[in-house]
Amino acid sequence: MKTTRRDALRTLTSAPLAAQSLASAPPNILFVLSDDHSYPYLGAYGANWMSTPALDRFAAEGLLFERAFQAAPQCVPSRTAMMTGRSPVAARMGRFSSPLPADIRTVPEVLRGRGYHTGVCGRYFHLDGVVNPSPETAQVYDRHSMRTWKKRIDYLDISGQPATPERLEAFLSQAPQGRPWFFWINYSDPHHVWDAGAGKVEAAKIKLPPHLPDLPGVRSDLARYCGEVERADRSFAEAMAILGKHGMAENTLVVFMGDNGMAFPHGKGSLYDPGLHVPLIARWPGRIKPGKTDALISGEDIAATFMDAGGAPPPDGVTGRSFLPLLTGRPYAPREHIFGARLFHGNGAIGPDTKASTWDLSRCVRSRRYKLIYNVTPWMEYWPVDSGQDPGWQEILAAHQAGTLLPAHERAYFTRPRPVLELYDLEKDPGELENLAGRADLREVQQNLMVALLEKQIIDHDFIPPVINEAAPRRNAPPPPPRS
Repeated sequence: MKTTRRDALRTLTSAPLAAQSLASAPPNILFVLSDDHSYPYLGAYGANWMSTPALDRFAAEGLLFERAFQAAPQCVPSRTAMMTGRSPVAARMGRFSSPLPADIRTVPEVLRGRGYHTGVCGRYFHLDGVVNPSPETAQVYDRHSMRTWKKRIDYLDISGQPATPERLEAFLSQAPQGRPWFFWINYSDPHHVWDAGAGKVEAAKIKLPPHLPDLPGVRSDLARYCGEVERADRSFAEAMAILGKHGMAENTLVVFMGDNGMAFPHGKGSLYDPGLHVPLIARWPGRIKPGKTDALISGEDIAATFMDAGGAPPPDGVTGRSFLPLLTGRPYAPREHIFGARLFHGNGAIGPDTKASTWDLSRCVRSRRYKLIYNVTPWMEYWPVDSGQDPGWQEILAAHQAGTLLPAHERAYFTRPRPVLELYDLEKDPGELENLAGRADLREVQQNLMVALLEKQIIDHDFIPPVINEAAPRRNAPPPPPRS
C-alpha cells in the first residue's frame, strides 16, 4: 500500500488527530500568551515565592499541564507553531524578518471558514515581519505583498499590554451576535527588559533551579522577572473580568500559555527545558474537568486543538495533534516525543564577534524521561539571549574568570566547542547538567531518540544535516551492486 504524506505525519505523532469536535455548540476561544514565561513560575506550579492569584484560581478551575513544551525557544518560531500546527522549520519561519508565508494557513483563517469572528491584540504577535523594518526590508514586503495578517483576521491591533483590556472589550462589542469568536491576546510580560517595580518578589525567597549559580545578581534578576509574571497575572484578571462582564465565560475555552522560556542562561534561545517548558492551563466550564495532567504537549498541538474545538479539520501538513479529547475526558493517546528547533534570533547582521545568542542552530527530541540535543553550530560562544548585560550573567562571567563556579556550571556555559550530541536523564538530572551521550548503557535510548529526530527532520524538510549519518556504512549491510 502506498504511504501518503498524511500517513507519515500521523505515524510521526503516534496517533491520528481527533476526528470530530464537540460540534453541537462550538466554543468561543480566548488564547492568552505571556512572553518568555518558563515553567514553574506561577503559584499554581509551586512557585510560592510569588503572588499570581488570578492564574492560580484559573488553574484550580481548569486543567493544568505539567509537561507543555514549545516547538522553539524563541518568539517568532514558537508562535509560528502555535498558529499553524507545524514546526517553524516546516513553515519556513527561521528568520525574524520574514512574514509568515501566505500559503501557510493559520488558526484564525481555518476557524473563519467555520463561521468564527477572529482577532489578535497586544504586544506584536511576530508573524507579519518586523514592526519597523528598514527601508530595504519594507520595499521587499511591499513588492511581494508579504504582509498578509490584515487579510487573515477580522480584528488586528498591536498596542502594548496595558491596552489589552480595552482591545478585548472592543472586539467583544464588535463580534456579531450568534457567531463564535477566536481572540488571541499577546502580553509583553515577562519579556526582558524586566521592570524593578512590576511586582513585590523577595529575591532571598526564590528557589533557584539547579542550572543557575546562587549569586546576588542572579537572584535580583529573577526577582524582577517574577515581578513581571505577577503583573501579567493582574492583566489576566482584567481579561477574565471583561469576559464575565459580557456573560461569555460559560461557553468560552480559555487557554493561557507561555510563548517560550525565560531570558536566562539555559533558558530562552536554548533547547534545555527552561527554554521550552512553559505553563499551559485550559478552562472550559462544564466541559473540562479541573485537575492536572503530565501528558507531553507540543506547541504544534495548540493549533490542532483550537481547530478541533471549532469543528474544523486541520489543513494538510499539520503535524500538531489535537488534545481536545484530553481536555474533555475522552480517550486520548499521549505523545511519545516532543521536538524543538533553535533558529536564528533577531534581525542583526552576522559579524566575527557574533555569539550564540544571535546565531546558533540546534534541534532536540524529548521523551518523558530523556532528551537528546543535536548541536549543529557547536563552535559558537554561548551567551544568553537578551540578558547578557544584566547582573546575573555578568556575575556568572566574573565567577568563571575567578575560577569559583561549580564544575557543572562551568561545563554548562563555558565548554567550547560544545558537544554535537547531548543526552540527559531528566529524572536524575532535571537541570540538564550531566551529558550522557555516548554511554554504552544508554546506547539504545540514544539511538531511539536519534531515529525519532531523524524522522522529524525528514518530514519537516529540515535544512540542517541529518542527525544520523546517512552516508556511513552499516554493519551487515548488503554489498553494493556490481558495476556494469
